[in-house]
Amino acid sequence: MIRCVFAALLLVVASGCGMPSFLVTPVQNTSALEEQTVSPGEGFSPPKVAIIEVEGMISNLKTGGFMQPSENKVSRFAQEIEKAENDPAVKAVVLRVNSPGGTVTASDIMYQTVQRFKERTHKPVVASLQDLAASGAYYVSCSADKIVAHPTSVVGSIGVIFNTFNIEGTLAKIGAKADAIKSGPLKDMGSPFRELDPESRAVMQGIVDEYYKRFVGVVTSNRPIKDSGSLKMLTDGRVFSGARAVELGLADQTGLLQDAIELAKQMAHAPKARVVMYRRPYGYSGSIYAQGALQAPQANVMELKIPGLHDPLPSGFYYLWNP
Repeated sequence: MIRCVFAALLLVVASGCGMPSFLVTPVQNTSALEEQTVSPGEGFSPPKVAIIEVEGMISNLKTGGFMQPSENKVSRFAQEIEKAENDPAVKAVVLRVNSPGGTVTASDIMYQTVQRFKERTHKPVVASLQDLAASGAYYVSCSADKIVAHPTSVVGSIGVIFNTFNIEGTLAKIGAKADAIKSGPLKDMGSPFRELDPESRAVMQGIVDEYYKRFVGVVTSNRPIKDSGSLKMLTDGRVFSGARAVELGLADQTGLLQDAIELAKQMAHAPKARVVMYRRPYGYSGSIYAQGALQAPQANVMELKIPGLHDPLPSGFYYLWNP
């Protein structure tokens, strides 16, 4: 049998048919963003409204995997905002928000980036809340002049969380013990290898309270909250539907992404503007609802699958809704 296979292989080679070959074509690796029109305007050289995405887990880290492009969410967001700022034809920006939030610092950087963009350009910004605009994603949304929420959006989760766990007892059951050599008693506070003592808990709670106060300040500075009683309820970590968020002042109106775009055109006095998005050369673009690099959050009665949260989160303080 082996002789027959070997003879057949020799016959193929002798007849001029060699082994299959593969051609690898190099593709230029560039950090440039290409502008793509997703909705045409009217007239010759119409002005533009730029859609900028706030999607998936907000973090100041590169995301992606094997054979996938790596992106730093904060860097990409800042680059798109800068491109919209430097283009005089861009008259308004729409933030398409679909995120559970993320780290405290990354959320604040995005918020500050939009605030500075508005101060320098005076171009209106409208946030369009999709499936999910919770915690840090809502924090970023507060930078917009107007917030348009889909009636069924999940909105809110205003607050801070620091997750930790304690496996000290589990290690003891198997005869193992962690021993940290540290420069001070609080150097390993929050470590899963020892119980959180009162002093460490007090320090961690103080940081959480500081970040929470900052979040509440962002909300009260940008949203028409009626009274302190309402504010307490709105900022206790719960979430609301988009329709309820409008009633409570967390959003200005309900509507689709298209409604947010039309509002941005109206605010910019550019009713005939075309709508553009920024993509890498390898990116995909279809309609204004074209899927981003990460899938949208998908919910059912049993679990909420959030892209970017399949792996354990790094230790840190989060503006994050992760039920």
